[in-house]
Amino acid sequence: MSLSHTAAEYMLSDALLPDPSSSRAKGLRLELPSDRLLKFVTVGLPLFLVSLAFAREFSAGSQISCFSPTNFTGKQSAYTDTACWDSLIHHGFDAEGRAITKSLWALKVFPYSLLVVAVLMYLPYLLWRYAAAPALHCDLLFIIDELDKSYNRSVRLVQHMKKVQQASAEPEQFWEEYERARQERYFEFPLLERYLTCKQHAHALVFIYILRNLLLLLFLAATCLYLVFLHLNIFFQDEFSCSIKTGLLQAEPHIPSLIPCKLVFFSVFQLISLSVGSVYVLLIPVVIYNALQLCQWDKGLLSVYEMLPAFDLLSRRMLTCPLNDLNVILLFLRANISELTSFSRLNAVSALREATANKEDIDTVIDFMTLLAGLETTKPKHQ
Repeated sequence: MSLSHTAAEYMLSDALLPDPSSSRAKGLRLELPSDRLLKFVTVGLPLFLVSLAFAREFSAGSQISCFSPTNFTGKQSAYTDTACWDSLIHHGFDAEGRAITKSLWALKVFPYSLLVVAVLMYLPYLLWRYAAAPALHCDLLFIIDELDKSYNRSVRLVQHMKKVQQASAEPEQFWEEYERARQERYFEFPLLERYLTCKQHAHALVFIYILRNLLLLLFLAATCLYLVFLHLNIFFQDEFSCSIKTGLLQAEPHIPSLIPCKLVFFSVFQLISLSVGSVYVLLIPVVIYNALQLCQWDKGLLSVYEMLPAFDLLSRRMLTCPLNDLNVILLFLRANISELTSFSRLNAVSALREATANKEDIDTVIDFMTLLAGLETTKPKHQ
């Protein structure tokens, strides 16, 4: 019998989790994987395409090609290209023959507008980083440490129970004391459970997270509308008529009233706008999904920890409306599950619990470890 007790002691000693290292605080992820992907695409895509547009502009030189009269010299043709590019005003006639003008100036500022779009897409990330991430980091660090400590306390309690049971002359009296202690909640972890309950009644994190997604959704929709406006009004006109009869050249009779010009970079801007618009339209459902996932609880994580004694946040129906900070913390706990060492062990215990034949005898991790410790022969069966 001493050999089995010694083996049980070694098994329970190995079940204890090591003390957390200082690198845990640095390794916590304060962004969900979907949010990180959204930030990378919404900010990186316009910056990448703008860099291509600027590289095209620097390599190609002039962005406009005007068809000057044959009697123009080289300097006059260069002046025509420069003047028409500076003005970017199309002179035409309507159906009734009246002269009209249309500004194409938005084409000139289009690369810079994409830079503004990238800055706007980065603002929701800055809001989350400085308004919510510090508090979330403290919450995650505390809850992860407490969950691991709760697991270690359960293992140490089993070690103590085993020693008390071995020293007890009457096994029935030992199990009566154990059941009485469970009923009176002596095994509970009030600090962690009450902390989670307080987070259930707080709404700062969920407000900032929803505001972040709403701002991102607003900026995505505004960018798409801006690109649609450009396509409907400008991006179907790669040729326009330019007038250089202004200033000192206004009275020159040999200068034609209108000079036809063509935009060299037009197809590049069309491709860039279509790429940005199509990708942003595809990202809108992702943003909506990120916001809607707060409408339901992630009960899988806490249900595993209900195997710990008196940890019954779910069974006591304390999870009411999911729009609170606790639900946000649960989402980020799921994203940082690698830092939660006790979860993998309890998850394995839960799988073994589901596979055992006498499920009614395994109510908590205490019962399961008691069985592993060789005490099942003395514990009376539940009636």
